[in-house]
Amino acid sequence: MNATRSDSPSGTSLARIVGSSMIGTTIEWYDFFLYGSAAALVFNKAFFPTEDELIGTLLAFSSFAIGFVFRPLGGLVFGHFGDRLGRKKLLVLSLLLMGGATFAVGLLPTFGTIGVAAPILLTLLRVVQGFALGGEWGGAVLIVSEHTDSARRGFWASWPQAGVPTGNLLATAVLAVLSAVQSEEAFMAWGWRLPFLLSGLLVLVGLWIRLAVSESPVFLEAADKAEQRSAPEQPPIVRVLREQWREVLIASGARFVENVCYYVITAFVLTYITKQLDLSESVALNAVLVASVVHFVVIPIWGALSDRYGRRGIYLIGAVGTGFWIFAFFPLLETGSFAMIALGVTGGLVLHAAMYGPQAAFMSELFGTRVRYSGASIGYQLASVIAGGLAPTIATGLLAAFDSWVPIAIYVALGAAVTSVAILFATETRGSSLHTESTAETEIAR
Repeated sequence: MNATRSDSPSGTSLARIVGSSMIGTTIEWYDFFLYGSAAALVFNKAFFPTEDELIGTLLAFSSFAIGFVFRPLGGLVFGHFGDRLGRKKLLVLSLLLMGGATFAVGLLPTFGTIGVAAPILLTLLRVVQGFALGGEWGGAVLIVSEHTDSARRGFWASWPQAGVPTGNLLATAVLAVLSAVQSEEAFMAWGWRLPFLLSGLLVLVGLWIRLAVSESPVFLEAADKAEQRSAPEQPPIVRVLREQWREVLIASGARFVENVCYYVITAFVLTYITKQLDLSESVALNAVLVASVVHFVVIPIWGALSDRYGRRGIYLIGAVGTGFWIFAFFPLLETGSFAMIALGVTGGLVLHAAMYGPQAAFMSELFGTRVRYSGASIGYQLASVIAGGLAPTIATGLLAAFDSWVPIAIYVALGAAVTSVAILFATETRGSSLHTESTAETEIAR
């Protein structure tokens, strides 16, 4: 395997790499967020009908959380083969799995048609989604990070991150349009299926784009060196947990409040506004829609700032700011004013972006090349199980138990403290070389 070492592809080539990574990520997160939005608005009635609607919502969010449980497994499997076979092949596979599962949800009979088999099948498809997404993030951000130079890595690597609000924006927009042009009866009967079926077409577009992307030159160089060595390599997961377990814990801790606050602000907020405040679904969906546009804009801005001022400082602004903002977020919702609700959601996502923008470069720079996919994926996805996956469920449970937003705000603030501590224990990674294979080399490169 021959490769030319290059951190700086041509402008056209880099734009294609960044664009393809972001578009593919947008499609996969469209699929993932669509499920979360539908869990708050549809699945509680279509698949988990109960006399108490809040309990039905709690069950629907529990199925949402199961996808997060399988994300670390996806990160483990995709990380292993991504470190052995390359980033590109695994990105294509993750897109096929995610898109296929989402399309199948759109065809799934409801509880009223096949009874208990409906929520079981829905949950199994959610498992496939979680597994696929567990491998998606690492490959998408690494293939960009490993194509760019260290001076602007934070900016360029943040663009796949911007695919997340874009996917959320697309999913929320489709649901908002359908709920606006259809009666509630028509939307609940069949209209909700259309966004899931649309995923089939989006996957074809994503595959066409991703198949045109070149493999990471950093990976090719490391694989070439590995072939020249006679000694067999240990599996990437063994190496990363033996040599870089500290970085795995830091990555996981850094993700904690970033994941918690995002799903409270974008998924649980739909339940809070419609059930607790008794406002229309369109108010909640449109507020998230407006905020997602701003989120998309500020993610690369924060990424660029991390290139100038460092990853840790920018990340701490987001973590600490979130811990304080959450106590303004709920009072803004309580006003019942669309403008104030949109302000609350937007402010939360701007602070979230201060963490999410630098995150791709930060986690890429923590690990050596031959374990980078495994290390970044495992650290990133471990937090998803106890943070993002459980956040809507915990928030809904706290609301049901206390009938107050205060315990939910305290929960988010405690998460902010966890993330702040993790970042304080991390070393600054800005300017690190990605041409490293071991912990020792990574530390020297910093």
